[in-house]
Amino acid sequence: MSQSEQKKALDEAPSPEHGLNGGPVISGAVCGVCGRLYRDPRLLPCLHSFCCDCIGRLEPFTAPRSPGDRGDRSPGPAGVSVLCPQCDSEVDLPQAGPAGLSSDPLALQQVFRASLAADGPLGCDLCGEPGAESRCRTCGLCLCGFCCQAHRRQKRTASHSVLPLAELKACGRLRRPVLCSFHPGQELRLFCEPCDLPVCLDCASTLHRDHLCRPTRDVIDRHGDRIREVVSVSLRPRLEQLAKSLQKVETSQESLQVRVEATANEIRAFSRGYASAVEEHCLSLLRHLEELRVQRRNNLHLQSVQLQQALLDVQGSVEFAERLLTCGSDAEILSAKGVTLRRLTALAGSSHDPRPETVAPDDGSSICFLASEPAGRVEGYPVVGVVHSKTLDVSRCTAEGEGLQGGREGQQGQFTLVCRDSAGEQVSRGGEQVLVSIVHKDKKNCTVATAVTDNNDGTYRVSFTPEEPGTFSVWVCVRTQHIKGSPFILHVKRKIRRHNGTFHCCSFCSSAGAKEARCGCPGTMPGGFKGCGHGHKGHPGKPHWSCCGNTLEKSECLPPAALAAASPRARLRTVEL
Repeated sequence: MSQSEQKKALDEAPSPEHGLNGGPVISGAVCGVCGRLYRDPRLLPCLHSFCCDCIGRLEPFTAPRSPGDRGDRSPGPAGVSVLCPQCDSEVDLPQAGPAGLSSDPLALQQVFRASLAADGPLGCDLCGEPGAESRCRTCGLCLCGFCCQAHRRQKRTASHSVLPLAELKACGRLRRPVLCSFHPGQELRLFCEPCDLPVCLDCASTLHRDHLCRPTRDVIDRHGDRIREVVSVSLRPRLEQLAKSLQKVETSQESLQVRVEATANEIRAFSRGYASAVEEHCLSLLRHLEELRVQRRNNLHLQSVQLQQALLDVQGSVEFAERLLTCGSDAEILSAKGVTLRRLTALAGSSHDPRPETVAPDDGSSICFLASEPAGRVEGYPVVGVVHSKTLDVSRCTAEGEGLQGGREGQQGQFTLVCRDSAGEQVSRGGEQVLVSIVHKDKKNCTVATAVTDNNDGTYRVSFTPEEPGTFSVWVCVRTQHIKGSPFILHVKRKIRRHNGTFHCCSFCSSAGAKEARCGCPGTMPGGFKGCGHGHKGHPGKPHWSCCGNTLEKSECLPPAALAAASPRARLRTVEL
């Protein structure tokens, strides 16, 4: 029998409380595989009982093993292993097969009780005829009336206690004797200590003749106490622990189910709210798109009307002029020449009359949907997707920042390019083709490297570092067209010269009287000193820089010749720089 068939048999087996014909059956008297009363029940090592032939039909779980090939299992007879149909445990069968398993006396007792509870009469255990009326409590045999009389006449059984079956059934004191498998009819009343087996009187006198055999009532306390000790000391606490653990797991399962259901409700509520927000956002986008369509359509209609009017004006004037020249006399032409020329000249020089190459009707190509663009929140939910409709107008793009006001040699400058639409509003996305070129006005081969960074919001940061002073031309182009104000004029000043001396009162004091100490001022001292001193010729009369002689502490370092040639006003201007 396969594992699936085993499961199916367990599922389809009758309830233990009812027999095959619907009658009541004592619990524990029915095989879990076949669903009928036990027939020779055998006890598996996992302490679950099944009919011997039902066990024989179980599908082997592993191949037969030799006695030495048992891995880490305890030594035992070789055989196959099967799965218990009730607990799915892998159990080993003895080499003799299911017949080598121990019988289950409790299951036999339950079958016996079930047979007593049946409606039909019991059979006599001696003659086999139905109609048993009494039972010998000493022999454990059900007896008919005739066998009961014979049982009482025999000298060996005359003293046995025989009671009516009806009385025993009423008080529930019926028990089936455990009979010997080698000597049918003989009850197991002795216990062989060396073999650790219950035996009958015949077994004790033959097979266990040299063994110590004692009555079962004398050894039951000792062996029963061992079972009670294992149950009470080891298994009962473990049973309580397993029950508590199972209760925790079941409580956790309930909590898990509650948490999952609550989270599922939150997800459903969020999904409904989010779907509502998305739907509302969709309707808002469609309304905005419809407004754009109406606005652009009106603009196109107005442009069409203006062009049609201009066409009619030019066409009418041209037709009048051609008719005048064709059909009119000299006097008529000369008479209408003035008003005709004024009208034709006005039409020819009209700035409102667009040329074909400058006419760019809005065909809606600037309208697009940006699916990944954040669109704020709708009903508290963040949504994405915007309708982009702004058309870039290069003539309205601007450049802003201090980098266009002026620069300094060797210092980085920067400015910002802002792309705008025809209404002068900043566009909301980048990706445009931007070209920036900075060229020296006098030195055409002197250019400045630039770096353009797209901020992805319609602005571009332009950074540069001029290496030479002078006047530069800054070209800023978008889509190969100059923006408003381009090219710009950029004035780059030379690098500030820093002082490399000391700001002192005189070289004599700052050098502790050293004759070789020099100073950038024109002051001199007698006595072989090469620097300046207080009150001597050429001394500025105030503190000054030793490198250039400049009397301003916060100033640019200038060569002494340039400083001498510069007027006080020029010096002040130099300081301001």
